[in-house]
Amino acid sequence: MDLELRRDPERLLEQIEEEERRKKRGRLKIFLGYASGVGKSVKMLAEGLRRRERGEDVVIGAVQPKSSPEIDRQVVKYEVIPTLKIRNRDVIDIERLLRRHPQVVVIDGLAYTNPPGSRHPERWQEIEELLNAGISVMTSVNMHYIRELQDEVAAITGKRPVETVPLNFLKNVDDIEVVDAPAQANLSRLREMALLVAAEVVESELRAYLRAHHIEEIWGTQERILVGITPRSDARPILESGRRNADRFHGELFVAYVRQANLSPEDEAALEENLAIARELDATIKVLDGQRDPARALIAFARDTGITQIFIGHSMRKGFWQRLRGNPVERLIDLAEGIDVRVFPQRTTA
Repeated sequence: MDLELRRDPERLLEQIEEEERRKKRGRLKIFLGYASGVGKSVKMLAEGLRRRERGEDVVIGAVQPKSSPEIDRQVVKYEVIPTLKIRNRDVIDIERLLRRHPQVVVIDGLAYTNPPGSRHPERWQEIEELLNAGISVMTSVNMHYIRELQDEVAAITGKRPVETVPLNFLKNVDDIEVVDAPAQANLSRLREMALLVAAEVVESELRAYLRAHHIEEIWGTQERILVGITPRSDARPILESGRRNADRFHGELFVAYVRQANLSPEDEAALEENLAIARELDATIKVLDGQRDPARALIAFARDTGITQIFIGHSMRKGFWQRLRGNPVERLIDLAEGIDVRVFPQRTTA
């Protein structure tokens, strides 16, 4: 037990409770497809059969209403727990599954909305109950059902299903597998998005592990870009570049400003204009305290947030930034060990 935990018993208790919860909880595996017909159901059912051959207790809790002959040939090899009929729709029989309590339940089709009167409004909530009961689940979903990505997917496919699954649910998985197949030209972007979602899910799990084990490192599979701004910096080109790079890698854009005292009305107006640009580009904005050492404040925030790249302007020698010792850019780069720093020429000084 490390010294920091011994000094903080509440934190130790939280860690113990979290570890106990994880031990009791079932494991979730999701087979993610970028479009219908890539074979995710076949692959999931085949894995379930392999697990059965190894001695695991695997049952089916739900199948798709329309299936292929190949899927039908796999399903007949399983024990199938019949679904309930509520308002002429199939709903997972949670009570029966809890009584049967297999090691693993296969649920083909994650994105379902249940009819009124069901135990849970959404199928992903049914799966959550099974996991909390210690039953592992394998399930499948296509990209166009992920709630936060529907606008982008609809722009590519022209289709927008009513049923959705929140991205945060996917981030709680223990294992995610992208079912890959050669993509048609118009679907190559969806394939890329599926791979990026998988990377984001893996990173979320990794960061949770690092936090739980108090490992302070920068581990990133997606980009987190931080733009440092000052009142008079020419922020738009830096912010727009940050947004383009973040979007390219399905990443996040952060903007940080180190709070300054006694700003003139002109500087206040200029700062607000830069922050307005950041809001326009949907950046996460953070105002930092650290007037004595703004570079160190910026780097501390970057490390806490898992930033992978920092974008700054190069003309920061006057006014506020002259408080940095030596060359401000070189000092920032020295402190940013392990984080890439990209320097942009600036027409103005701050």
